[in-house]
Amino acid sequence: METASRALLIDIVRCIGCRGCVAACKEAHSFTGSDQETELSATAYTAMVDFDGDRHVRKLCMHCLKPSCASVCPVGALTKTAAGPVTYDARKCLGCRYCMVACPFNVPRYEWSRVVPAVRKCDMCADRVAAGKVPACVEICPAEATVAGTREELLAEAHRRIAENPGTYVPQVYGESEVGGTSVLFLSPVPFEELAFQVGLGTQPLPDLTWNALEKIPGVVTVGGAMLFAIWWITHRREEVALAGARGAGEAAATVTAGEVKHAAR
Repeated sequence: METASRALLIDIVRCIGCRGCVAACKEAHSFTGSDQETELSATAYTAMVDFDGDRHVRKLCMHCLKPSCASVCPVGALTKTAAGPVTYDARKCLGCRYCMVACPFNVPRYEWSRVVPAVRKCDMCADRVAAGKVPACVEICPAEATVAGTREELLAEAHRRIAENPGTYVPQVYGESEVGGTSVLFLSPVPFEELAFQVGLGTQPLPDLTWNALEKIPGVVTVGGAMLFAIWWITHRREEVALAGARGAGEAAATVTAGEVKHAAR
């Protein structure tokens, strides 16, 4: 999946901040509203934030290679497709919103205002990709700041740009290894943390970390169960001893009382 699936490369150096990608995304998904979106929403699958006036950073789903949103979904409403996008099926969705909690990039949004709400996020124009087209944001970009291709091709292109322009880019492709890798890759002229990117996420897919924790559950249950049984047995045994002691004391008192009655009768 990693080498054949489709991906996006977003070059912050080349981006001119025209926001054509935001407008094209809205049009492709039949949304209305301004193209000046700075935050993701149920009707804005991509948004743009300006830093220092000349650095323009897109926000959108990162389409993780092993997405935590899909791993926590109890009904399979979210799926990482072989073509690259992480897609969503509203017909299966329970509305639990586990995906919103699990996403390390804080991407999924919920239709709070609708009677029958759904989760919304970028699908990398999955229908267009399936038809052999490029995503709408790629097609509209006049500066080729967002390009499409296979993940392998785009990683090679990203590293080529870095090697040929060492003073222009930081030597890192964001998304190459973060949380196991993503299908949306970024190049930047400054360290990514200066542009509000999530850093320090590690290179291990979050679903793998979950399973590493879950596989310890049988041992925890066994040891915990044994400890709980031991506590129950000790408590129960104490109660039995106390009851036996009380019973013995009662019998002794009854014997003394009977003896006293006989003595008085004489």
